[in-house]
Amino acid sequence: MSYTLYSAWRATAPYRVRIGLALKGVAFDYVPVDLLAGEQRGEAYRAVNPQGLTPALDIGGRVLTQSLAILEWLEETRPEPPLLPRDPLDRAVVRSMAAIIACDIHPLNNTRVGRALHRMGIDQDGILAWTQGWIRDGFDALEPMVERHGGGFAFGVAPSLADCLLVPQVYSARRYQVDLAPWPAIRAAADRAAELPAFQAAHPDRQPDAKPSPA
Repeated sequence: MSYTLYSAWRATAPYRVRIGLALKGVAFDYVPVDLLAGEQRGEAYRAVNPQGLTPALDIGGRVLTQSLAILEWLEETRPEPPLLPRDPLDRAVVRSMAAIIACDIHPLNNTRVGRALHRMGIDQDGILAWTQGWIRDGFDALEPMVERHGGGFAFGVAPSLADCLLVPQVYSARRYQVDLAPWPAIRAAADRAAELPAFQAAHPDRQPDAKPSPA
């Protein structure tokens, strides 16, 4: 069975899924969706994902959406290497870490929200301050969890579901000029995970639709 990932190079939600696919050793075809050009709102992409968001993963004619749902499906269908620990309480902790990022940070500073704030008359400095504020709040909640449960990664001694979300969110934080000094455990876990081949392969700069950095 062939797999097709509809992705956008530096959007954090598809970045998470690329990491999960790479960790599980799943090959896939890559279809870029230009979010800045609005391709996600076009008829062609809405035929794939009516919500008009990335990612979408076509698994032989059935399409999965929402990054956490895709990662959970990967875990259920390909349990090795595991993205969740065996103990139910530990699994809940890892899911809580992931939810802080997926539910409390990312939805408040994605492209749709930025456009909405702009339409409300908020300038770029204000939008940047909004984005940075929600990242800081989320990282303040996440830092003690990583400090307590981390063993080189966000949870334990191997990459987990939490790292699939943490690394893209740290990438986004750096992109939005957030100083990571207040969160040393988060920074260390993300930097450690980023050294692994699966995380490197999923990096935005390695994607076929990556745009060159401005000089």
